[in-house]
Amino acid sequence: MPTELPDTGVEIRLAARPQGWPTQEHFEIADGPVAAPGDGQIVVRNKVMSVDPAMRGRMNDVKSYIPPYQLGKPLDGGAVGEVVASNSPKVQVGQHVLHGLGWREYATLDADRATTVDPEAAPLNAYLGVLGMPGMTAYVGLFEIARFKAGDTVFVSGAAGAIGSLAGQLAKLNGAAKVIGSAGTPEKIRHVTDELGFDTAFNYKDAPVRDQLRTAAPDGVDVYFDNVGGDHLEAALDSLNDFGRVAACGAISQYNNAEPEPGPRNMFQIVKKRLSIRGFIVIDHPDVKDKFFADVAPLVQQGKIHYTETVVDGLRNAPEAFLGMLRGENTGKMLVTI
Repeated sequence: MPTELPDTGVEIRLAARPQGWPTQEHFEIADGPVAAPGDGQIVVRNKVMSVDPAMRGRMNDVKSYIPPYQLGKPLDGGAVGEVVASNSPKVQVGQHVLHGLGWREYATLDADRATTVDPEAAPLNAYLGVLGMPGMTAYVGLFEIARFKAGDTVFVSGAAGAIGSLAGQLAKLNGAAKVIGSAGTPEKIRHVTDELGFDTAFNYKDAPVRDQLRTAAPDGVDVYFDNVGGDHLEAALDSLNDFGRVAACGAISQYNNAEPEPGPRNMFQIVKKRLSIRGFIVIDHPDVKDKFFADVAPLVQQGKIHYTETVVDGLRNAPEAFLGMLRGENTGKMLVTI
């Protein structure tokens, strides 16, 4: 174990809790102490980190499935880096690991909370995207929650994002009759259809989502993978066929609302059509991890899964990357190199 570590490293802290849309003022860039590893611990020099929509909810001081960020403390989230010090027989200096202490230059953590990854098998970035939490979220939502089967017509909102892009591709590769996506720019629509292979896609800013979805799916939808909520969920309830299934993954259209919006006005469709709507959090499904990797990693290596990344350089630019992701400026996974 190296005897010398830097005394401090850059970290991004939560400076204030936003009401509505966050801004740069809600973040603090500071130098924090780098702790030497205790028994069973490692120190990781982070190389790349993830920013995710779910991080917005953790900026609020409310009870949820994961504790909120604390004022004056570093934020956290998925990161991959190189082990620079180890006090554990399980992880060696020089190995690369995936862990949950992003938003900082150096992370000291228990070795049991890190997963070794192979940079020769896939680029490090992929372990935060297509082969990481977003990829597994798409896999769990489609197959475990929505119970997708060949012949289904599938609608995916947020189709150009890290999760939606993979959900649609997995549906197509597994025999979907039709895959429909929504996104917010003409460039993203072209990406979804031309590069990801969706059958059709529409720009939700062009016309009411309900009308565009009816046109895209005149015979209805069997599965809706919801990343957006709001008008997209309301439109899906109208277009879903009897016994349709909804995997409720996220509702990014609502995350920055200072006050909650009324729910869908057509909730009786759930009763009339006998719909199934199930929310899910990927951390509740660790038993699926091995199957996900066994199924999806070969598709990535064979070039059958296309994935795109939007990469921002520099830890100090992580707040802007996060804000840009909330504004929809990313195509595919939003990452920050450190």
